[in-house]
Amino acid sequence: MKKYKILSLFLIISTLSLSCYNETKSQNQHIIKQDTMPKENITPSKPKPKVKDFSIELVKLKNWEAGQIVSHNAVEMFGLENCFLSEEIPENIWQKMQGKTYVENPNIQRSDLRHIRALHYDYDKKIHIGEMICNKKIAEKLVNIFKELYQNQYPIEKMLLPEEFDADDEKQMQANNSSCFCYRNVPGTKRLSKHSLGLAVDINTLYNPYITYPNGNEKVRPENATEYCDRSKNFKYKIENNDLCVKLFRQNGFIWGGTWRSRTKDYQHFDTN
Repeated sequence: MKKYKILSLFLIISTLSLSCYNETKSQNQHIIKQDTMPKENITPSKPKPKVKDFSIELVKLKNWEAGQIVSHNAVEMFGLENCFLSEEIPENIWQKMQGKTYVENPNIQRSDLRHIRALHYDYDKKIHIGEMICNKKIAEKLVNIFKELYQNQYPIEKMLLPEEFDADDEKQMQANNSSCFCYRNVPGTKRLSKHSLGLAVDINTLYNPYITYPNGNEKVRPENATEYCDRSKNFKYKIENNDLCVKLFRQNGFIWGGTWRSRTKDYQHFDTN
């Protein structure tokens, strides 16, 4: 009887072991089948393009750091209406002007002058922050002129205060700087220039020289502008009769020095009363 019990127990254990083996085998076959199934081609998602941080450019615009380059998007964020303004001369700029472009005189006072903010494109379509000091009589006219020049991408290379060039007219002309106010005489005379009253503007000065004939001999200013005296040639930043710059200044009551009736020509120069 005892033998039969042992045999029965053995058969039960064997049956259970076989059942577990078959179940494990089935599971393993299922795993193998899954592993051997072809995998789908999953295209990795493209990284999202980085959004440019314009905070540095906005600081340049807020502080109006003249000469700095900014992007069109930064200008839009800052607001175009904030980029073309006429304002009283800030104290820090007024202090820089002392003994350079401004000296004590009976003809023009601080209250007669204004600080102009204006953006401008250069020849390579980069946007620059520019500034200029002018007479308050023409301040709004200049704001409108420079705004329209900017909107038409008319090229102006530099628009910095003459103090950046030690208020030396020759230095700033050689650097192709555009400016307005500087209390000085007409070169070679004792007569006050209209720049002394902030009523004359010079644009792209290297490529549009001032040509005179003292004692019958040609004199070119700036001195490095001789190759731009031949106005039949084509070159960048050249001001021509009836181009947009000349048209806008004329519409606002300015006379262009490129059409003076005398032999003397000042192709960079616009002035008014």
